[in-house]
Amino acid sequence: MLKEDELAKLRKAGEVSGAARELGMSLCKPGAKLYDVAQEVEGYIREHGCGLAFPCNISKNEIAAHYTPSCNDESRFEVGDVVKIDCGGFLDGFIGDTAGTVEVGSNSRREIIESSKRARNTVAEFIGDGVPINEIGRAVEMSVKRDGFKVVENLCGHQITQWDLHAGLSVPSYDDGNTDTIKAGMTVAIEPFVTDGGGYVINGKPGNIVVIARDKEVEDPKTKEFLDYAKGEFHALPFCARSCDFPKAELYVKKLLRLGVLSSFSQLIEVNKGTVTQHEYTFYIDGARGEITTAP
Repeated sequence: MLKEDELAKLRKAGEVSGAARELGMSLCKPGAKLYDVAQEVEGYIREHGCGLAFPCNISKNEIAAHYTPSCNDESRFEVGDVVKIDCGGFLDGFIGDTAGTVEVGSNSRREIIESSKRARNTVAEFIGDGVPINEIGRAVEMSVKRDGFKVVENLCGHQITQWDLHAGLSVPSYDDGNTDTIKAGMTVAIEPFVTDGGGYVINGKPGNIVVIARDKEVEDPKTKEFLDYAKGEFHALPFCARSCDFPKAELYVKKLLRLGVLSSFSQLIEVNKGTVTQHEYTFYIDGARGEITTAP
């Protein structure tokens, strides 16, 4: 179980992350730049005393996850875009991870958007100490199937620990037969991805998100200075050049990718180019009922 001061940090990170999510979703208007929305979301997280647990993901339509706008991204939202805003902040390594989906300027995809929200909220009603992982997956899949859609089977919820966004347990959105249980003291992100496509994602192009992959000596002094900055600012968490307060950050990210110090995340694309929606809460398991740390 977390100590009281640790739990306070987890709750603060969750509160800020949840508010940032709602802000980001409210800014997804026709003609708005993805870059501007990402900057606003991340600025809110930092202005409210938290670091960035990962870059603000703004993934549209068939892109399920792992896209954030680059420094020179001029792309804008169009009417009918189905947009996932996935963001997170940390406080002393305690992380809030949360996401929501919004349709830009229209209301034709309301049912599929509500389906991922309904599945997440179904889990919120019973997740707690002793609940088997496969029961969570079964509940998600049953809810989504009733709505006439499919879960994305190879995207999972996950346990979170201090400084580690994906730690320990994975929580699939279907019954995988895993009867291991959620334990008191765990922090768990539940994030059903729902689609009208094939139910799987495949890797696409890099989505501008990187992580430090290996500890390697860097000879160039300025590149080493940037790497030291990234370690201090983001620790071992994912980041992007746009989020760096460092001159020519994109240049140094590219250099470190070539050196193999950084690894890049691929965009995750629905296999049949189906629309994907996502809703995510972080839960702290403090007993028979999990506490939502990232509620609005």
